[in-house]
Amino acid sequence: MTRNVPTINTARVTLRAMRAEDFNRFAEIWATPEVVTHISGKPWPKSRSWDAFLRNAGHWQITGFGQWAVQVHGEPEMAGQAGFFFGSRGLGEDFDPFPEAGWVLEPGAHGKGLGLDAARAAHDWFDRVIAVRTVCMITPENHGSLKIASALGYLPLREAEIDGEVVQLMTRKGPPV
Repeated sequence: MTRNVPTINTARVTLRAMRAEDFNRFAEIWATPEVVTHISGKPWPKSRSWDAFLRNAGHWQITGFGQWAVQVHGEPEMAGQAGFFFGSRGLGEDFDPFPEAGWVLEPGAHGKGLGLDAARAAHDWFDRVIAVRTVCMITPENHGSLKIASALGYLPLREAEIDGEVVQLMTRKGPPV
C-alpha cells in the first residue's frame, strides 16, 4: 500500500516526510549518547542510521504509515522523529503483529512538551486513518517517554528483555471512543 506522507502541523511542530537532505541530521541525532541512553545505550554508526532512515521511507511505501520527521517551528532542521513501524522484534503474538509507536527528539528539544505534541499529532492521524491497536516499548528509566505513553493512553502489557535490557511493553487498544 503506497500512501503519500501527510504533513501535520500543530501549534509548535510540523510532522513531515523525511527528505534525503535530512539524513545527516538524522544520523547526528542517533549518534548522540543522550538520545540512545534509553534505547540501545550505544550511539549508532552512520551505516545503522542509513539503514533506519531507509526503513522509515519504506514503511510508508509498504504499510501506508511510518515515521515523520519532527520539525520545530522556526528551526531549520528536523529535531527528531515520531510515528509508527513494525519492529519484528520476536517479542510474541501480543506485541509483534501490531504497529509500534516511537518518538525520538534531540536533547535540545527535551522537556518542552514537544515530544507529546508530536506523538499526539501522529496518533491523532493514525486513529483516523489506520485505527488499530498499537504498542510501544520503553525502558523503565525513561520517565519522559513513559509520561508521553501514559498521556496517549498506553497501558502496561508486560516486561521483556531486549539485548540484555529490561523494557516495558505497552499497548493501546486503538482510537479512543
